[in-house]
Amino acid sequence: MVLTILATIFVLGVLVFFHELGHFLVAKWVGIKVHRFSLGFPPTILSKKWGETEYAIGLIPLGGYVKMAGENPADDTTGEPWEFMSKSVFQRFMVIFAGPFMNFVLAVLVLAGLYFFRGQEVKVFVNSLAENGPAEQAGIVPGDQILSIDGVAVRTFGQMAMLIEQKPNAPVEVSWLHEKTILTDTLVTFAEYARTASGDSVLAGKIGVGGRRGYETLGLFSSVGAGFMQATMYVKLVGSFVWGLLTQAVDAREIGGPIIISKLAGATARDGFDVLMEFLALLSVNLAVLNVLPIPVFDGGHLMFLLAEKIKGSPISLKTRILAQQIGIAFILLLVIFVTFNDISRWNMFR
Repeated sequence: MVLTILATIFVLGVLVFFHELGHFLVAKWVGIKVHRFSLGFPPTILSKKWGETEYAIGLIPLGGYVKMAGENPADDTTGEPWEFMSKSVFQRFMVIFAGPFMNFVLAVLVLAGLYFFRGQEVKVFVNSLAENGPAEQAGIVPGDQILSIDGVAVRTFGQMAMLIEQKPNAPVEVSWLHEKTILTDTLVTFAEYARTASGDSVLAGKIGVGGRRGYETLGLFSSVGAGFMQATMYVKLVGSFVWGLLTQAVDAREIGGPIIISKLAGATARDGFDVLMEFLALLSVNLAVLNVLPIPVFDGGHLMFLLAEKIKGSPISLKTRILAQQIGIAFILLLVIFVTFNDISRWNMFR
C-alpha cells in the first residue's frame, strides 16, 4: 500500500510538473507575468515567492495550475503588455499548447533514457514452462528464444502473448531458437479465462511459457529516435482509443480513472523502476492527447477559443466563454463520476 501511494504521487507529480512547466516557460518567454505556479491543488502546504511568481505545493496531488496575469476573462484587465490578453493569438496559442507538448517531450525523454541505459526490448526468452504444457511437449526449454508466432516476428513478450491469446484451443505455429538451431512446430493452445481492461472474463489462448525480456542498448541519438517513435506510436494508440469511444467501437467501460491509475502505478513499481517509467511515459502521452481535445476547461478548449478568435477577428464574448466553461465543468464532473464507477467495478482487477 505504501509503495502504491508513493508511486502514484511520484507519477502524478512528474506528469503535472512537466505539463505546468510548459505553460510557465513559454509564458515567461513571451513576456507574460506569472503570479503563481502550483503543483497540486489547495490547501497549500508549502509556498515560496521568488521575483514576481509564488511557487506552491498543494495538498491534493491531482493536478496543478499556472496563474497568469489577465488570463481569466472575468478579471479586470488593464491592457498592460505583460498581461495574457495583451499578447497575440499565436503567442497565447503557444502558451496553452506548451503544456500538452511538454508531456509528449517528457515521454520521449523517459523512453530515450530507458533505451540508452537499460536497452530496448528486442528478444523474448523462455524463462519457465508449465508442466506438460504445449510448449514443453514441443521441446521448448528455458533459455530458448521465441522468434515468431504464425509467421509474425515477435520482439516483446507482450506481443507474443497477444498473438497467442487470440487463439484459444487452436493451433499456432511457433518458431524458436534452441542452441543456435531454429525450430518450428505447430502447438495447440489451451484456454484460460483472462480479465480484460473492462473487467470482462474472456477465453485466452496459452502455450504454457513464462517469458524473460532481452534488451539491446542503443546509442544516444538512436535512443532519442527510438523514444520519439515509441511516443508517437503511443499517440496513435490513444488517438485510436478516443476515436473508438466516439464511434462506439470501444466499450466505454475501458476508461480508467484515478483508482486504476493508482493500482497500475503500484503494480508497475513492484515490477521495477524501469517498468514504472514505461507506465509514466504512456500516461504522459495520454495526458497530452486528452488535453488537446476541444473540450472547454481543457487546454484544447482554450485552443478552440483562440482559433475562433483568429477567424472572427476579435475575442469570443465573455458570456459565451463562461457558458462553454460551465458546460465543460459539467462534462468533467460526469466523466469523473463515470470513471470512478468504472474503477470501483474493477476493484479486484489488479489484486
